[in-house]
Amino acid sequence: MTNSSLTAELPPTRADRVMLAIALVLPTLVTWLYFVALANQPTAVQQWAYGVGKVVQFALPVLWVWLALGRKPRIDRPSPRGVGLGLIFGLAVMGAMAGLYYGGLKPAGLFDGPTEEVRQKVASFGIHSAASYIALATFYSLAHSLLEEYYWRWFVFGHCCRGLKLPTAIGLSSVGFAAHHVLVVGTYFGYDSPLTWLFTAGIVIGGAFWAWLYRRSGSLVGPWLSHALVDAAIFVIGWGLVRQSII
Repeated sequence: MTNSSLTAELPPTRADRVMLAIALVLPTLVTWLYFVALANQPTAVQQWAYGVGKVVQFALPVLWVWLALGRKPRIDRPSPRGVGLGLIFGLAVMGAMAGLYYGGLKPAGLFDGPTEEVRQKVASFGIHSAASYIALATFYSLAHSLLEEYYWRWFVFGHCCRGLKLPTAIGLSSVGFAAHHVLVVGTYFGYDSPLTWLFTAGIVIGGAFWAWLYRRSGSLVGPWLSHALVDAAIFVIGWGLVRQSII
């Protein structure tokens, strides 16, 4: 998708601002519902809430552009612009994550407590085999990361750019992107843990880089591939935490 359809516009209306506020908080509300509020409910209930919530979230941009703005959402042809920088950033983050985890956090025992939480959460979503874990990892790394880039960079960041200076637009959209991750990380490590806020800061930085790269390249391909690499690294590390409980 192109960012020009959202950024090369007149100043935002009041309705645009309300929609931007909704878009910024909706993913956090969806995550709170299926990940926190329904944590002790049966797997089917959690999966239903997750599915409905995600459909609403990812349908919102298309419906807003189509119904409120009266335009047909346009998907541009994939562009190689920004791919190199995206891959470099993604690989650098993967290396940093591996070094931090295997070289520091794991030997220090800082994942001993969260490991059981991760195993319980994975089981609550019906992941009971290596095949189902790989399927989940593939979906998140390839499909979900693309949907998040379309939502956060094309839609949310694009709307931020309409009424805000570029640094503010990058910062606001990136904080919004990181907000729902706080619920996930905080569930595992505790909201008072320095690791929760260290990881959250890393997510903000990642979101800021992807917003900047999208603005620079005008294409979602680079941010998407970079995002996919980071998600893949998370699932590789996660496999080491859960494999004994699902094999």
